[in-house]
Amino acid sequence: MSPVTRARTRPAGRRVAVEKKRGRYHHGDLRRALLDAALDVLAREGATALTLREVARRAGVTHAAPYRHFTDKQQLLATVAEEGFRMLASHMREAWMKHEGDPVHGLEAIGVAYVRFATGQRAHFQVMFGKDIDWGREHAGLEETSDCCFEVLISAVQACQGVGAIRPGDPLIPSICAWSMVHGLSELIANGQFSAMDLPLPSVEELLSNYNRILIEGLRAKE
Repeated sequence: MSPVTRARTRPAGRRVAVEKKRGRYHHGDLRRALLDAALDVLAREGATALTLREVARRAGVTHAAPYRHFTDKQQLLATVAEEGFRMLASHMREAWMKHEGDPVHGLEAIGVAYVRFATGQRAHFQVMFGKDIDWGREHAGLEETSDCCFEVLISAVQACQGVGAIRPGDPLIPSICAWSMVHGLSELIANGQFSAMDLPLPSVEELLSNYNRILIEGLRAKE
């Protein structure tokens, strides 16, 4: 019997099963599908539930498929964090550029972008700033992208120093102060602390406007 004849006489149910099985080995964008599956696990159950086997199951691929892109869970987590830092840096730059020539309001806009990202992309954010990544391992791409975010903030602080809004000197300390401020606010909002206290919560923009004013006043250059 020829191959064509055998194919024609093969039971339909068996043929469909074979096609489905074969389909598990092929994916249009396997890496993206695996990252999306990982983000789903992280958002629903946290990093402790994340395994390459579970990611493969949710992506609908074989258990061996994730190893084409990730050597282990640590590399997967690092890739999620790297993607998050890249997205955050992009949002911060975009916010800054909208206030070109007005560094004080640009700094405020960067803070708003940070809070929006932190509360809107929780799976990314928790991996980026959590304890699940082994920073003792070399993650060259992750270290580079995380530095980019801080460089945006440093540049904004330096611009504020340039117009006399913040006293001159090393921009590191005021940058850390600004970062700590918006990071803490992000966590309070995301974890529902304000809601639990039944406090009337102003908008993020209004909160950051007041925060930024307090920060700038504390760091203002002496006249």
